Amino acid sequence: MTTQEEATVAVEIPKAEQPILVTSSGQSADVQMLKAVLTNLEFDFDFNPTVEADAIEKYKTIIFVIGGSSKGLGAAGIKPEEEIARTERILDAAADATILGVHIGGESRRGGLSDSFANVVAPNADYMIVVEGGDDDGYFTEIALENGIPLVLSENIAAVGAPIIEAFK
Repeated sequence: MTTQEEATVAVEIPKAEQPILVTSSGQSADVQMLKAVLTNLEFDFDFNPTVEADAIEKYKTIIFVIGGSSKGLGAAGIKPEEEIARTERILDAAADATILGVHIGGESRRGGLSDSFANVVAPNADYMIVVEGGDDDGYFTEIALENGIPLVLSENIAAVGAPIIEAFK
């Protein structure tokens, strides 16, 4: 069996390009945290946690922040099954875009609700960045290995910036 460390280098990191859209799959507050990280890195990106598929055609890179929140879904007026369908529509419409799946919520953003969104995004990502606690059970590592997806495990939320920068080199 391949270790988590080996999974981080199993496949070459894809080249990501501007323009960038950051959106959510699950409507957790984690999308706001990634927005702060990217803003601090002075990235030029658009931010729309509830974007619909018909509004993504100009983007060459779509970053999905994966993490389910009943509170966030409720505040957005979205049912979990509607959010899954929205995510699937975006993935279908984004066939020519680079998809980055980012899970920064750690262990607390795992489980039934969050995993239902991860099950949609992760196998369809071109590149995944996961805060280590979110992969304690090897869930993301297994998806990465099964699908040939580069996976970087980051120590914490602040550390996700470096692998994102790497994708744009």
